[in-house]
Amino acid sequence: MEAGLTALIPVFADDAREFVRRTAFAMIAGAAVHMRTEPDETFLAFLPLIEAHARDPRNFVRKAVNWALRNIGKRNRACHAAALALSRTLAESPDKTARWIGKDAVRELTSEKILNRLKR
Repeated sequence: MEAGLTALIPVFADDAREFVRRTAFAMIAGAAVHMRTEPDETFLAFLPLIEAHARDPRNFVRKAVNWALRNIGKRNRACHAAALALSRTLAESPDKTARWIGKDAVRELTSEKILNRLKR
């Protein structure tokens, strides 16, 4: 990923404004799908950032965090395992927002459709 993008994502995520924070996770979600030659480590490095902001209850932020987590998990088997592990951790969280994000991501990442695609 371009050095500028990887530098901006944590800055945007730490911004308290709803749509700026959402932008960080939307950038991760989009890059996870479209930047196919990018090493997995780039995306796996964003998992702690996802975990840190999974408790933000604002609608647009929580949906973008969830989207980023699911898209990382759908990249390939290596990313799937790490994203699914984080999803399961979040699903057990006492925080309502983190629990929603985790359960939704677990549901999609363990779906037959995704598992079959990752087998190829």
